Amino acid sequence: MTSPRLMPQARRFLGRRPRVLLKLGGWSLLESAHTFLGGYGVARALDDGFLAGRSGTGLAWLAVAAVAVVIGGLATGGVFRGLADLVEPLRDGLLRRVVARSLNEALTEPARTADSAVVSRLTSQTEIARDSFAGLVLVARSFVFTSAGALFGLAALAPQLLFVVAPPLLTGLLLFMATLVPMAARQRDFLRADEALSAQVGALAHGLRDVVACGARTPTADRTDVLVEAEARAARSLAHWSAVRVLSLGVAGHLPVVLLLVAAPWLLREGVSAGALLGALTYLTQALLPALHTLMNAVGAAGTRLLVVLGRLSPGPAGLPAVPAWAPGDEALGGRPDVPGAEFHGVTFAYGAGAQPVLRGLDLTIGTGEHLAVVGPSGIGKSTLTCLLAGLLTPDRGTVRVQGRPAHHPPGDPARLRVLIPQQAYVFTGSLYDNLAYLCPDGTSPSAMEASAEAVGLRPLVRRLGGYTARVDPTALSEGERQLIALARAHLSPAPLVILDEATCHLDPEAEARAERAFARRPGTLVVVAHRISSAQRADRILVLDGVHAECGSHEQLLDTSPLYRDLVGHWRAERI
Repeated sequence: MTSPRLMPQARRFLGRRPRVLLKLGGWSLLESAHTFLGGYGVARALDDGFLAGRSGTGLAWLAVAAVAVVIGGLATGGVFRGLADLVEPLRDGLLRRVVARSLNEALTEPARTADSAVVSRLTSQTEIARDSFAGLVLVARSFVFTSAGALFGLAALAPQLLFVVAPPLLTGLLLFMATLVPMAARQRDFLRADEALSAQVGALAHGLRDVVACGARTPTADRTDVLVEAEARAARSLAHWSAVRVLSLGVAGHLPVVLLLVAAPWLLREGVSAGALLGALTYLTQALLPALHTLMNAVGAAGTRLLVVLGRLSPGPAGLPAVPAWAPGDEALGGRPDVPGAEFHGVTFAYGAGAQPVLRGLDLTIGTGEHLAVVGPSGIGKSTLTCLLAGLLTPDRGTVRVQGRPAHHPPGDPARLRVLIPQQAYVFTGSLYDNLAYLCPDGTSPSAMEASAEAVGLRPLVRRLGGYTARVDPTALSEGERQLIALARAHLSPAPLVILDEATCHLDPEAEARAERAFARRPGTLVVVAHRISSAQRADRILVLDGVHAECGSHEQLLDTSPLYRDLVGHWRAERI
């Protein structure tokens, strides 16, 4: 929501509370007497008292100024009581709006996953709106009545003082008002850029292993560089307008003091007394300048926060770009048939020089087009094996090769070689199309994307989100939905080797079976870390890791030869019961 749309609502909100506004104005008027009597009392104490040799009169005027301070303090208490009558209804209205909006979303989008945004809107964001609104009302009211008291005091002391003080004061205020709209726009741009960069960095923190394994470091770095540069541009533009705001403060607050001192000889010749000059300086330095400084800082900080938060609390896409791409079933996808899909030769790996090896002397050849399931107790080294295969880890001894090339730092684009999908699926804020085409270096086509989405069972989510160009918010998706997007992305990629490290653990057995069958039909090699017996049974071969030995064979063979595999199968069957 933009500020022009907020203004009518603000006028309606204030128009329904005339008694509160009159009460607040009355206390503010009484508070402004402190400002008027502060400078006027100093002037009279000097002219009519101390300079005239009447110390008693001077002290009496200073006492009047002191009493005005006390009255101003009492009036401030009334101001805060009136402010509460204005601010609390705003917070209550915002809370009702947030609850109504959340209930409406729950009724219209029952499949939508609940997220922490509703809690944030109900708590911190409504409190920010209330506090920011209270601060703006307090500061704006203080500036208006302080300025009125000071200007009336200057006129009462000597009208000539207004000719010196008023022009720079009005010029600075006009300059400040001219910066409000562009400054608010620049601050919104900066906040959006900062949030976009924070979202990107946060997503990368969860998906860094995917990015490295899938060879997406370059496009990810490019995307992040664009966001960093956008935030830097917004910050520079904001700094330029901040400099203009500082200039307006200097013109409105400091220039009148300088001009008053420069014009002092002329004012004295015009009959302005020394007491009046001192009273004018008191108005400028003790009332107008602090009020101006507070006003400009509050509007710049609290004003922007209020606009942004109110915009968030208030309550159909173009076609997909088509570029040449492979389609599922393309034989080139399966990799070179004359070399194995992946190979481990004497691989030993340990997490640290003094640690026990997780894998010791592993020899394994995975044929091109083969479907291999990896099973074993928790913590035995299944994810370590997938990380070695994806090039995230380097073996202490031995070699790991994919399609005849080193798994770690292979030549060419790693995204064309292998894809790793871990348990925590990486989904970033952006369009669904961008999420799915993320691992396609040469782009993809709408037909290929449709085929992959249909194959892994993503179509219902595509329809719910509103199509492939719909914006994806990772926090609004369930873990299973994020896994489906990651699976469709891997299925769509040109990589001849796909590694699923419990990448279907948040899917139900039927959805998991559909996704794994889709990858089994896809050309290329498939390695799956299995957590269900059905997943292991769908594989061509099963690799059993037990920390010392590694056995490989079919489901029936391992039931005869591997006690560990029989235990795992018994455990899986017990869990089903």
